[in-house]
Amino acid sequence: MTMNNSSDKIIHRKLVANQQNPAVQIAKVVADLEGKQPEELTPTYEHLGNTIDYIFSNPPAPGARVEIKFSYEGYRITIEQDGSAQFVKTA
Repeated sequence: MTMNNSSDKIIHRKLVANQQNPAVQIAKVVADLEGKQPEELTPTYEHLGNTIDYIFSNPPAPGARVEIKFSYEGYRITIEQDGSAQFVKTA
């Protein structure tokens, strides 16, 4: 059984739908966490397509409580339909 250690941490961010497309915001957060430029990362489209952009532009009813989980650039990322995002380093 693997136990979490003190180096495991969750980074919380809030994605803002009316500022910039959410996939770009995700790349910027990961780039910032890694000390890189977003252009140095794999394009988010290869991992997400238009899924996140669609959910933010056509949000489901609040009762649906949509949550997306995916891996990107060594992080396990969880995004909720209200824009709350968690980034957990996995590699």
